Parts: sequence; structure tokens; C-alpha cells
Amino acid sequence: MENREDLNSILSFLPLGLQSSSLAWSSQVVETLRALSRGPDHSRVDSGEVFFLAISDMRESLRLSFHLLALSAAEGYALFFDDLMSRVEALKWFGEVVPVLAALLLRLPSLLENHYRDADDILSGRKEGLSGVKTGLRILGPQEAGIVVLSQELISALLACSFFCLFPTYDRGVKHLPAINFDCLFADFWSRSAVSLCHFEVLHSGLIEDQPCEALQVDFANKYIGGGALHRGCVQEEICFMINPELIISMLFLPSMADNEAIEIVGAERFSNYTGYASSFRFSGDYQDRKPTDLMGRRKTRIIAIDALCNPKLRQYRLEFLLRETNKAFCGFFDQSKCHLYQKMFQEAPGTNNLNKDAKEVNNKPGNAMLDETPSTSEEQEKGASGAELIENSYSEPSSQYAESQENIGVVTGNWGCGAFGGDPELKTIVQWLAASQALRPFISHCTFGEEALRTLDQVSQWILSHEWTVGDLWNLLAEYSNQRLKGETNIGFFTWLLPSLPMHDSSMVSDKNCI
Repeated sequence: MENREDLNSILSFLPLGLQSSSLAWSSQVVETLRALSRGPDHSRVDSGEVFFLAISDMRESLRLSFHLLALSAAEGYALFFDDLMSRVEALKWFGEVVPVLAALLLRLPSLLENHYRDADDILSGRKEGLSGVKTGLRILGPQEAGIVVLSQELISALLACSFFCLFPTYDRGVKHLPAINFDCLFADFWSRSAVSLCHFEVLHSGLIEDQPCEALQVDFANKYIGGGALHRGCVQEEICFMINPELIISMLFLPSMADNEAIEIVGAERFSNYTGYASSFRFSGDYQDRKPTDLMGRRKTRIIAIDALCNPKLRQYRLEFLLRETNKAFCGFFDQSKCHLYQKMFQEAPGTNNLNKDAKEVNNKPGNAMLDETPSTSEEQEKGASGAELIENSYSEPSSQYAESQENIGVVTGNWGCGAFGGDPELKTIVQWLAASQALRPFISHCTFGEEALRTLDQVSQWILSHEWTVGDLWNLLAEYSNQRLKGETNIGFFTWLLPSLPMHDSSMVSDKNCI
């Protein structure tokens, strides 16, 4: 095998080596692949995070660790398999698909050797009459005509190699070869999003619960829903639970939220007025909730509980935590009726955006469950329907009437993850805008609650919208700013960093002296 010109031209771009004139994996890779081929009970690989660690171990044994993968590829594998994929699908993937791929990779050396033997047969003119034509896998240079004949089985094994990111990438650029590993597919999804930013409204007065439009009302939640509602807490979430006491029952059966979970509660009625906040909070009389009701008699109130990082200090600027907060907000703003469009966003190539023409499409049940509102359908369809039937219908294909009503539901929020949680108000504002836009919400209204850092939010948001940026455009700028904050290259707020003409505000609340 070592004397084959075709093999030698491509050998340095393959993850295999020559051992006693035969192609072979390193012993450590063989050990890992054998473990993977026996399933997660043996390999312990049952999540995207652990899967990427197994990939990294194999790359290390192949001495590929200095061939850097795409930025945030590790987070991308975890995001896709642990957050975006349903648990049922993930169990099937790691229990059935990964073992098959690993077994196929174990056969890659023999598949390649058989391939080159077949190539010799073709050269001899004993197959398909292609006498004298080279068909072996090799690098075809510039201006070099040629044919490469590959079996589907070998192609499958090579594709598995791409998925496991095992191809060496060093010197591919010298040969003018494109990227071959799949790491870029799992790299930061947000940076590649071509979705347009949604309308942004700044509310310098008023409260989230007082807004007249039907919208998602964000609960600045503790990971244990309700937070200190039944203890000593009295900030945004606790106040929400006090004026809507029906929410307290969610604490009976809803456990703490994971990073990829949010809770939507529909139909809670408000009973109380209040004044003040925290220690100054006081009951100020009864409240008559006059919001319209849906077909099940529930108030059209949608409360979204999402928990932010607590006391994040400088670590909130690290990419993994920036992703965590943006993904968490996206989970909360997720629109069940647009699941099909979300799937298209992950399937379409970067730089394309065919979503506008499909914005009114509806879809089937998404991969994660929430307490969700039953969709409204025509009177003929719903006449005599039971509550159970209405709920079941909410997870089947929605009616056009429901889809149209969902199109108008935006997000009303405020300084989520700030205040007692200690987050950067400018950062959290942009994160929520990105998430609402990616969730295809038509608008986001932001109550500033007099936050000094957000006094220029009107000017900044309008300036951003005037540039017709996409979610990816704004995300990349936010990521660049966050990287500079981590390195100590800037200590100003994101708005001033983005628009230097803006007056600076004191950003010492996230001092570079704070620990990450």
C-alpha cells in the first residue's frame, strides 16, 4: 500500500496511518470506537457534551488537537444534542446511530484497502471497460482531469469521519481544499443566523403586567419557580406570584429548570394592585382582571419563567455563558406554532433567509413540552369539545385562525437577570432581543424601570434597526464586545462601545477585578 501514488497523495489528509503496509487506526482510537460501538451503557456517551469529549480524546490520540476546530463547536454539539433534540430522539441517536457510525469507522481501514484493490482491477480493464483510467481516491490537483470511484459504503464511513471531526486539516489550505469536518455545522448557531431583528419598543414607564397588548410576560425567575414567594423574597418574580396567587401552585409539581428549559403558564388571573418594590412592597387594593378569555375560559395571560445566571460578574461575558443566557431566553420565547420554521432555520445553509415568505406557516408538536395555551379554532370545530380535546388540539396542527393570532404575540420584558441577580443590563437587553427575534416574535417591549445604563436604549435600538442587521450580525458584535471585556480591552458599556458618540455610563458594576 505504501507504494501507491494515489494513496500517498491523500494519506496526510486521512486520520489513518500505515502499519506494516496496512492502513490502521491508532490503538487509542480503536479502543474508543469499540466502546462507542457497544452503546452508551458501555461508552457512557449519552449526551452532546460527553460525545464531544469522546471526539476530543480521539483527536488528541491522532495528534490533531493543534488543528483547531471551529469556535464554540463544543457548545454547539451540546446545544444540538442536549437542547434542540428531544430526549427521545437523543436516546435513539446515542443508543442506535452512534454505535453504527462507530462500527463503520472501525471498518474504514479495510474499506479503503478494498477500494484501492478495486481501483487496480479497473486499471487492468477488468471492470466496466475503463482500461488505463485511474479511479483510486487521491488529491486531484489544479487543471488535472480525473475520475474517483467510491462505493456508498466507503462514502458512508468517510462521512462518519467528517461527523467525528477526525480528518486532519493542516495544509488543506495549501492544497486549496475546502473544510471537511462537521465542526462548523455545530459551531455557534447564533453567529450564522440570517433572521431579521424584530421591532423593539422602549417603555420608560409602566410595568410588565400593565401592558395592554397580548404578549409573553417575562418572569425573572429563580431556577426553582416562585423563588422566595413563600419565604422572604419580594422582587419581580415574588411580586408576580403575589398578585397572581394561582401561580403558586406551579411550585407543587414543577422542579428546578435546567439550562434548556423554560416554563410557560397560561391563564393566571391577577387579583391585586400594589405599590413599591422589595422592602417597600405593599398591597394597595383589589384588581379587576378584565383580560379576555380563551375557549377554555382562561385569561389570555402568558407568563414565561426563565432563570438567568446569578451573580455572574465577568463570567457572563464568556461565550459559553453568553450562549447559555441567549438559549435560555429562546426557550422561553419559543412559539409552538412556528416549530416548522425553527427546523428550517437549522437546516438552511448559512447566509440564506427564506423565512419571511413562510412566516405564517404553522407546524406540529415541538420537541419540548411547556404549559401552553390551547389554540383557538373555528366555532364549528370546537363546538362541544372537551378541555382535554382542546389541549390535545394545541399539540396537533394548528388552525389558520390560531396561527394568525399567534403572529401578533410578542414579548414584554425588562431587566431580566439584573438587579438582585447582578447581570449587565445592556448585555441582557440585547440577549433578549436576539432571542425574541430568533423565535420569530413580532416585537419585544422592554420596560427599563429607570435603569441608568438603559437611558440611551431608544437611540441605540433605532440605530441598530436602521442598519437592517440580522440576528447573526448583532450576535457577532455582542460576542466581540464580550471577548474584549474578558480580556480587559474595554470597560465601557456595550451601547457606548457600539456607538462611541453616546455618553458613557459607569460600568464598574462588572469590574475587571471581579472573579470569573
